[in-house]
Amino acid sequence: MGVQAPEKDDDGFLTTEEVAARYRTVPSTVRYWRHIGTGPKGTVYGRRVLYRESDLREWEHEQEDDGGEAA
Repeated sequence: MGVQAPEKDDDGFLTTEEVAARYRTVPSTVRYWRHIGTGPKGTVYGRRVLYRESDLREWEHEQEDDGGEAA
């Protein structure tokens, strides 16, 4: 029996690699953003970090409001 991620408004989940592809960067950059607290909110499920689509959209809006300077 595996770890099941809770659902939030039927959001999809993306892996670090998928988030990196979405923002046209490498996975290590996404991990770095997470480490320094400037990237999108990720949640640990078991041994994996997953990112909710809604959290990514929220982060994108924050970047637009900040002029993209947070990352």
